Amino acid sequence: MAVDFGLGLAAGPPMGQHDQWLADLDATVPKLKETFRSLWMTDHFFWDGEPTFEAWTALSFIAARYPDFEIGPMVLGQSYRNPATLALMASTLQTLTNGRFIMAIGAGWKEDEYLAYDYEYPSPKIRLEQLEDTLIIFKKMWEEAGQVSYEGKHYKITDAWCEPKPDPMIPILVGGGGKTTMKHAAKYADMWNLPDAPLDRYTERLDILKQHLDDIERDPDTIRYTWFGRVAIGATETEAEKWGNSRTQKWTKDNAFVGTPDQIAEQMGSFIDVGCDYFMIDVIGLPNEDVIGLLTEELIPKLT
Repeated sequence: MAVDFGLGLAAGPPMGQHDQWLADLDATVPKLKETFRSLWMTDHFFWDGEPTFEAWTALSFIAARYPDFEIGPMVLGQSYRNPATLALMASTLQTLTNGRFIMAIGAGWKEDEYLAYDYEYPSPKIRLEQLEDTLIIFKKMWEEAGQVSYEGKHYKITDAWCEPKPDPMIPILVGGGGKTTMKHAAKYADMWNLPDAPLDRYTERLDILKQHLDDIERDPDTIRYTWFGRVAIGATETEAEKWGNSRTQKWTKDNAFVGTPDQIAEQMGSFIDVGCDYFMIDVIGLPNEDVIGLLTEELIPKLT
């Protein structure tokens, strides 16, 4: 099984250090050219007052600055942008990057963002119905010739244009572990992602996704199973834990990969064994050169 890696980017710069975000990327990304396939930006508006870049703007900039990488959001909140406009935005970026965009999207969940920015925050059922409408609009606008119309439960388009059509077709990734979300992934997506999941939960959710695929008689080999989360790597386990403890967030040894290259290779190997073949990882400690070396020279060669 071919295994790919993507780099999860910081949500924004350190407070008061507006240039540091880009400086860290420029010190990191060129060194990943031979081992990483893609760059990913989370789609959020704020994290407890910490500086947070708007994802689509950042992705457009990143796509131009680092032309050797695919780019994608991890994942877009479907409520934050009109789905037809978003389809055209994606087609534009796919065209201008010569096919390097991955459309990753989910139902949305961060209620405080919705309320702060005056978006409606409907029930999970409605947000999931909206997600399906959005996925259908993507497919119709990208694949059907000429003007396109569609009326769903929550979104509609009337004689809408999307030109030029994306070529190659934009891969769709659906993120989330709910049963209905995974049903949408089975029906519409090329990739599925579950973030911050320990092995037992990942395996359980993957089994549910495969049942959805079986229900619609879709070949399970036609969708990629991916994981997004944190990696804290060190020459020793103590050093790795030091990096992990540098973030006062919810990442723990239970839902992140923490340890030496050998230890993390074993942890990731268990995910690979159940079918995961793409890791989008936020590596704690970058752009530290020792971290980059352990990642690119020791860990990834063990898995690819």
